[in-house]
This record gives sequence, C-alpha cells and structure tokens, in this order.
Amino acid sequence: MFEKFTLNNFHQICDILAEQDADLKKIIDQFGYPPMWSRPNNFESLVHIILEQQVSLASALAALNKLKEKIKEITPERFLLLTNEELKECYFSRQKTIYVRHLAESLVKGELSLSKLETMDADQVRNKLKTIKGIGDWTVDIYFVMILHHADVFPLGDLAVINALKTVKDLDQKISREAISIFIEPWKPYRTIAAMILWHYYLEGKKSPNKIN
Repeated sequence: MFEKFTLNNFHQICDILAEQDADLKKIIDQFGYPPMWSRPNNFESLVHIILEQQVSLASALAALNKLKEKIKEITPERFLLLTNEELKECYFSRQKTIYVRHLAESLVKGELSLSKLETMDADQVRNKLKTIKGIGDWTVDIYFVMILHHADVFPLGDLAVINALKTVKDLDQKISREAISIFIEPWKPYRTIAAMILWHYYLEGKKSPNKIN
C-alpha cells in the first residue's frame, strides 16, 4: 500500500530528504519548509487542476474564481447548467469546457466516484481518472500530490519542477525523462515531497533575486 504524507509528518520527511541531499537542504535553509499544498477531494479541486494545465497558476485561479462567482458553489450539477458561452465568459477555453463537462457528466452518472479513489491503489486511480477526456498523467500526478497526498509521486510532466531540478542539480537541459527517473530514485519513498521542495525553490526564486550558491 502507498504511503501518505500528512501535516504531522511533512516536516519530518523534509528533514529526512535534507539529510540525504545537500541541494534540497540548501533550499530549505534558504527558503524554509515548502507549504504542504493541499486541496479537498472534490469536483472543484479537480476542475482547478484541469484549469492549470499548460497555463499560469494565476490564469487558472482567475477562471476558477470567475466560475465560482457565476455559480457560487462549484458542483457537477451546477456546472452542467452553464452554456458554452457562459463558460467562455468564465475564461474557459473550448478544450477545457469539453474536459470539465465530461468530468461533471461522469460524476453525475456515477461512472466516477472521487471518494472511491481514496481506497484504490495508485495504478487503479491513474487508469480510472484517465478515462476522463483531458485527464492525462500530469493531472493525475497533481491529484496524487495535492489531494490524495501520496508520498512517492514525482510529476515528470511538470515543467516547473523539472526546470527547478535541472537548475539545482546543474543538469543538462536536454536530459531525457528516463535519465531523470533514474536520477530521482534516491529520493524514494518520498519523491512527492522532494518535488514540493523543488516547487518551493521555483516559486521563491521567481520572487527573490537571490539564487542558491
């Protein structure tokens, strides 16, 4: 069974990683512990992740907030009452409209149950979520990290975390996915938390001119 991280063990796991990896320790020393990013296991959270696909976090949040302003509570039933034009006014692209409609319909019809995903193993969760249009490995990885809190998921499709890794470890910009997979093996069984430390570096680095020496 997969291991989960919680508020109770999150800093402890960060410390374990810092002890075994000097570069991760430098990030924590300079910027502090990363936030334990967490979202509830509901329709709104999954919509938020879909909106974050291939756009800035700010753009995704703007669309989510506009949707919330429109329907107050983001539920599958309320979402399905909106027309394509209304969703366009909420900054939903044509593709994102299709994706979230399919997700909402699957939940309303009972073809997908988010609560049941909590009891499945990782492969079952991935396979089930990927039956929804527009949900691929990146979306599933973020769902594991932010919602189910699986401790050993590294989102290889996430540009921010990969760019942070390349910078921190001074890796070749053209390094392959396969090589990165091997490179991050030592962080098992806490690769999720290593990714969160790298996200923290990436986000703090954008705010601060100071770089890690």
